Amino acid sequence: MKIVILDASTLGEVASLSKLNSFGNVVKYDATKRSETVERVKDAEIVLTNKVVFDKEIIDQLPSLKLICITATGMNNVDLKYAEQKGISVKNAVGYSTHSVSQVTFSMVLQLMSNLNNYDKYVKNGEYAISPIFTFLDGGFEEINGKKWGIIGLGNIGRNVAKIATAFGANVSYFSASGTIREEKYPSVSLDKLLQESDIISIHSPLNSNTENLINIDAFDKMKSNSILINVARGGIVNEKDLVEALNNNKILGAGVDVFVKEPIEKTSPYYEIIDKNKVVFSPHIAWASEQARHILIEKVIENIKNYLDK
Repeated sequence: MKIVILDASTLGEVASLSKLNSFGNVVKYDATKRSETVERVKDAEIVLTNKVVFDKEIIDQLPSLKLICITATGMNNVDLKYAEQKGISVKNAVGYSTHSVSQVTFSMVLQLMSNLNNYDKYVKNGEYAISPIFTFLDGGFEEINGKKWGIIGLGNIGRNVAKIATAFGANVSYFSASGTIREEKYPSVSLDKLLQESDIISIHSPLNSNTENLINIDAFDKMKSNSILINVARGGIVNEKDLVEALNNNKILGAGVDVFVKEPIEKTSPYYEIIDKNKVVFSPHIAWASEQARHILIEKVIENIKNYLDK
């Protein structure tokens, strides 16, 4: 059996990848262009992909393909309906990054609310060494305790963020973009109510027709001027130009952004137009990718392959 990994560089060095060798001949590519996909996969039964697209045009040229393992939770890079018609199983990985994404969410919130960048610079540039007092109070910082934290998308990650936020003393509510209301510890509210009342808003929803461009200029107009927005979900949920306008015009206090409409970010991205860079914390779509999360991800891929072979 031939197994092809098409974008191994998105996984990094994960020791458990070697376990795939027990299933057959494993061929690994760091990255794959669309024009290279068919040639690399044409005689493979199983393929691992994170972002490489499998649409009707590609699938039609791969008669040997039986299983597509997506090394992520999102499945929008595969035409799922057509794959099913062609008898190709498609399996993703769920729940591997819950703690990783939650940690980055709080890293961003804490950096923005604790004013850490400025304090760090104050010490490193020598200003603290010549200070007449033992502390430095300029700028100040806020506590999470007592704040209203609104969560968009209360799945595995959103629920974990809610638990941690509660431990910090925040009052949590959530908005379900899908409209699905379950019995939860936290109150479900309308999007308008969440936007108007929350001091901190974090997004943990998939990108779909319900969430695309969900946070736009109309949404920012409803938010508190001292609020913080965190997007560790998908770039298309937040309108990037509108977020820049909101930051530059003090409609919100700050933002943490791990995901982008175009990845990697383009040199013409509106984010380069943010006037006060201290208002935003960026990371290059890494919230999912702790060492532990990537190990769990590969274990889930291996489990998907085992389940396929046991059929």
